[in-house]
Amino acid sequence: MYSLFQELDDSARELQSDWRAIGRYLASTEAHVYAFAIAANVMIAFWPFLLVMISLFRNVLDWPTAELAIYVGVQDYFPGRVGGFLTYNLHLLAPTSHKVEWLSLALLLFTANGVFLPLEVAFNKAWGVKQNRSLLKNQVVSMGLIFACGGLALLSAALGGAVQAAWLEARGQNLQTLRDQLTGYNAVSAAPPLLMMAAKLASVPMTIVSLLLVYVYLPNTKVRVWTVLPRAILVGVALELMKWINLGIWPWVQMKFSREFGVFVNSVTILMWSFLAGLVVLAGAEWTAHRARAAAERELNEGLEPEAEL
Repeated sequence: MYSLFQELDDSARELQSDWRAIGRYLASTEAHVYAFAIAANVMIAFWPFLLVMISLFRNVLDWPTAELAIYVGVQDYFPGRVGGFLTYNLHLLAPTSHKVEWLSLALLLFTANGVFLPLEVAFNKAWGVKQNRSLLKNQVVSMGLIFACGGLALLSAALGGAVQAAWLEARGQNLQTLRDQLTGYNAVSAAPPLLMMAAKLASVPMTIVSLLLVYVYLPNTKVRVWTVLPRAILVGVALELMKWINLGIWPWVQMKFSREFGVFVNSVTILMWSFLAGLVVLAGAEWTAHRARAAAERELNEGLEPEAEL
């Protein structure tokens, strides 16, 4: 544990000295191309993915708490009227039939895989890998990451749902009350802000583990877990800070987007959030790979054996 804290401290010091290089990468055309490609694929897969998940929890698994966790997660990323609009329509449009649309599910997984395709290309370039995976191999790896990261995201959202459900139960109310509050057009949280803040903080490790999985397994090369872990922690914290900043500036952003984009405000919100989050993930990967290559070259020049893979 001490070693991890030491690595975190060293990585934080490296971040202080590397911020100019990271800024140049964030301002590069290449980073914006990758981030927009990621955001476009998120935009394509976002709504169908949520509908399929809600249908699965509602009609196949009969798991109402997990369905509520989806609504909590949506409002965690998209507060205010946009989150309320999304959860209201998700609850309204999700299929009520117990028949599983396997073709829709297969098409959804294929489109969701598109999120990882530009990520792999960007990660491979960061690590100096000249050969990308074939499309088929990328789909296989992406499929595994979708299930792993999707499960962690659901668990993260479930923390918020469990907090709200426990709060209602303590007050003698039921899940239907919570569903009505979360899926109203002007959706509101049922639990006090301090409890929801604690649930959000508890979800940070899920974000970090998801980043670790993507950083380690998506590049077409062997990546040492210990090299990535401290930097994945810092990038995960940065993503969570973005969510808090979004909560603070949301009224102004919503007013501006509503005036500029009108009926497309929800689509633009999803696209912009995905683009900014993609930039952070890409910059974290570039920074991690740069530091790892520098350390390997230093060890080689000093005649040391590279550290064993964790």
